[in-house]
Amino acid sequence: MQRIAIDMDEVIADVYPRFYEWYERDFNLKIDQQLIQGKYIRDTVPSDHREKVANYLHVDGFFKDLPVIADSQEVLFELSKKYELFIASAAMEFKYSLLHKHEWMTTHFPFIPWSHIVFCGDKSIIHADYLIDDHVRNFKGFRGQGILFTSPHNINETWNPRVNNWKEVAKLLL
Repeated sequence: MQRIAIDMDEVIADVYPRFYEWYERDFNLKIDQQLIQGKYIRDTVPSDHREKVANYLHVDGFFKDLPVIADSQEVLFELSKKYELFIASAAMEFKYSLLHKHEWMTTHFPFIPWSHIVFCGDKSIIHADYLIDDHVRNFKGFRGQGILFTSPHNINETWNPRVNNWKEVAKLLL
């Protein structure tokens, strides 16, 4: 059975609404979603807001209760019948994310066992046939086929194959 490793943030868990929510709470301003195309959110806000926005990822609760990316639950469930699935997330980078990410997976993807959830930094250690991720940098050293999942920050990246949503993942792999 072939293996697929799947990133969490911006692939199955939508972090953008949390950024929007906290930015509006802290600065009473909305982030212009047109400006974030091809950039990280922290690079689109006024310079005196950047440090606080970049720090959101390091605040307890940021990763709690994130929305699920559309169709990811259904497609991953179907993929689990044909492939061995692993979730590969860089939770170790963000001190408070580990517990919340684990709870989030248990809540939203109960068919993926705890033994198939890998919290790591360098994804080149993952032994899988495919890695679905929103960062091209995670394909360096990865021995399988990287599949770039479109996210606003990577819109200008060149990578093939690229998928824009989970229905395209289903067409590619099912």
